[in-house]
Amino acid sequence: MATKIELDGISMKFGDFYAVRNISLKVEEGEYITILGPSGCGKTTLIKVIAGIWRPTEGRVLVDGQDVTDVPIEDRDTGYVFQNIALFPNMDLMENVGYSPRVKDMPKDVTESVSTEYLELVKMLDRAGMFPGELSGGEQQKVAIARALASGSKMLMLDEPLSALDARVRVELRYDIRRLVKKLGITVLHVTHDQEEAMSVSDRIVLMRAGGIHESGSPLEMYREPKSIFAAYFIGETNLLGCTVTDKSRTGKTTVRLRGGKSVKAARSELEEGDAAVISVRPERVYTATEGLKAKVLSVVFMGTYWRVRTVTETKDYVDYNISTDKVTPEIGSKVYLVFNKKATKVFKRPEKGLAEAIRLE
Repeated sequence: MATKIELDGISMKFGDFYAVRNISLKVEEGEYITILGPSGCGKTTLIKVIAGIWRPTEGRVLVDGQDVTDVPIEDRDTGYVFQNIALFPNMDLMENVGYSPRVKDMPKDVTESVSTEYLELVKMLDRAGMFPGELSGGEQQKVAIARALASGSKMLMLDEPLSALDARVRVELRYDIRRLVKKLGITVLHVTHDQEEAMSVSDRIVLMRAGGIHESGSPLEMYREPKSIFAAYFIGETNLLGCTVTDKSRTGKTTVRLRGGKSVKAARSELEEGDAAVISVRPERVYTATEGLKAKVLSVVFMGTYWRVRTVTETKDYVDYNISTDKVTPEIGSKVYLVFNKKATKVFKRPEKGLAEAIRLE
């Protein structure tokens, strides 16, 4: 049975600095949560508090309804995988994975059975007699995950486990991890600063900023319906343009006026006519047409599966859009007319401290 985790007003203070402040969060049994955010936002501090490596300055950690705030990691039934691969170099893979069963004084045959089972799960059984130094980084991290799972834990903490690996290995391993934990029914908290990684493995994303939870939701919700400019900016890529609300229909659909007087239709909004606003539209939701927002092409970049075109518009805004690789690309300096998918053009209240401050990563 998987584990349910609850954080109640967690804060962690170092000297006069709060690394995390007043965080409350519920993680359901078997849920795969990704804690996402820029460097320095408190992600690793939070997961170390949950795991029991650090005791919080304030608040409580509850596991299955029991207060474990003062329980150390070794007694918290938690598997922890670090960013820096931490295998015992003088032990072969079978011995590494069987470490936890051995220290729990399990019989030798049980320890060997557990080691075999989890090495097979991560598809490394054929290398059981090898030592960590004989493996690639991705292979070592697979063994580290197997060792964490072999402890019998129902909670798995992943602290940026893929960040030191090559891009292709990261992609393959993140799917392997999700497959494994879902098969075993384990509750997972996975720290990362990689938005693509978070989008691809999570049941729910918790976006942190400046020591607190900024926003949370499913990957699809966070991408399509972000509640803040920062979430729209940090998760995926987007174009942000300053504007003013000029009209609002009975259904809530909004018309905004960009700098220079150009009007754009946008999605439903709570803002009223005359409100200062910012619209967000993803590059894949920007198209070219025979009329629309006039723009000049500044660059065309090959992105593998599409071309990314950067333009500067008649309103002095930079707007990116994508086109398929089988389409003819526009020439640098040429004029295009841009239109936005109005259902995907989100409207946010313009931040009082300015757009740059609203999307600042540090």
